[in-house]
Amino acid sequence: MTRRKLPIGIQTFREIREEGCYYVDKTPYAIKLIEQGKHYFLSRPRRFGKSLFLDTLAELFSGNRALFEGLYAEAHWDWSVRYPVIRISFAEGRLESREQLDQRIWDVLRQNQEALGVTCPPGLDIPGCFGELIRRAERQYGQRAVVLIDEYDKPILDNLGDKAVAAAMREGLRNLYSVLKGQDAHLRFVFLTGVSKFSKVSIFSGLNNLEDITLDARYSAICGYTDADIDTVFAPELEGLDREEIRRWYNGYGWLGERVYNPFDVLLLFSKRSYRAWWFETGTPTFLVELLTKRHTFTPKLDALVADDQLLGAFDVEHIATEAILWQTGYLTIVAEERLGRLSRYRLGYPNLEVESALNNALLTCLLPEAQQAVELSLPLYRLLVALDFDGLKAHFESLYASIPADWYRNNPITQYEGYWASVFYSHIASLGLDLTPEDVTNQGRIDLTLKLDGAIVVIEFKRIAGEEPTGEAIAQLKARGYADKYRADGRPVYLLGVEFSAERRNVVGWDWVAVG
Repeated sequence: MTRRKLPIGIQTFREIREEGCYYVDKTPYAIKLIEQGKHYFLSRPRRFGKSLFLDTLAELFSGNRALFEGLYAEAHWDWSVRYPVIRISFAEGRLESREQLDQRIWDVLRQNQEALGVTCPPGLDIPGCFGELIRRAERQYGQRAVVLIDEYDKPILDNLGDKAVAAAMREGLRNLYSVLKGQDAHLRFVFLTGVSKFSKVSIFSGLNNLEDITLDARYSAICGYTDADIDTVFAPELEGLDREEIRRWYNGYGWLGERVYNPFDVLLLFSKRSYRAWWFETGTPTFLVELLTKRHTFTPKLDALVADDQLLGAFDVEHIATEAILWQTGYLTIVAEERLGRLSRYRLGYPNLEVESALNNALLTCLLPEAQQAVELSLPLYRLLVALDFDGLKAHFESLYASIPADWYRNNPITQYEGYWASVFYSHIASLGLDLTPEDVTNQGRIDLTLKLDGAIVVIEFKRIAGEEPTGEAIAQLKARGYADKYRADGRPVYLLGVEFSAERRNVVGWDWVAVG
């Protein structure tokens, strides 16, 4: 099998095809979209191939047949027709004011006029120029215009920490996008991509015919790589790599259809030949981590959140649901769907090991007074867990909690919520990338935490007590409810661990463990 060039960071369809890079054929999706509709919106996390798919659409509508040789579109497209393509992207740079946004829009409109050979008359405002661009492009080419908008929401997302600026950005974008509704008769195809799903009312001013394919199972794999893609297209790269480990680290993103890998992760893995949080390390927004800590997010529940359609779409400057932002940015994915009559409920969870480990590590740095603590304590924690040294684990966590200064505790509101101590405990272990299941369901109730090691299974119960003396309630509950029964047939020894935190002492006061099988 011949190895090809890895298209790392390449978002240009022409370059990928002309340079002989690996390419997963997404043109069947493009043809289906064009044949079955006209106005589309797609939300996917960053670095998931949205820009490449838009560029593929642009080359298709431009009639550049040579680039599609051997692909599905070659035999399923009318290459005799060329359409004027208007391209708008906010992917590059960071805009920090409405003035900068308007200046960028004017520059984008200018670039499109030059590319299409048309000129807007002077004296028009932004909506007027955009509308004139669409109409004149149609007259110039004799075909209705195609509008492709990439990262439509980035100017807002970059400023979510300042609601006033974010709101100003929203109004500036609405000023631009509202043109699409009035120019519908002159448009052949419209496709917008972004990370978030801002409400149509707040952004698109009545563009109610925009079809959202984000949760359409038919298009679940429109971006990203499937298991089949890894095994066929990238087969030459698999030698020397553990196929199951690739799946565990990077697969798992789902939008109600076939699950996919983040392409950025896969390409970096094949290039560097090592498993790391490649995608996460490229820019987890500080805003997200700060938002989760500010809202006193109970980190063990992050892998067991439940949402409905309305909640997942509840994303706007004035209100950002925790579930919505985690799902839309790719830190949680849909792991199961439950139908309740006409309603759908979605269980959210981490897509893979990369996100679970890296996100909890980032959260831990905010939960502790010194960010470096999380790094320094990871290796000692791992060694204690693998050795099943429960006494050493107790000393480890006692030392960790004792290192939190009293002043930091008193002056920091994130330490005042009930789940703080369990969140530190959970995120510290989850950051290691071990097999960890919070809210583990049994026929007797829910286990707080189940840790599966190569040599044992540890079932953990947390209790926060009011006094300073241990009560033994945590271990007693584990025994009384028979939580170990679920794992007796596994073959690995099972341990019960009851952990009690004291609000007064701000530390672990109860630590009871027992081997049960």
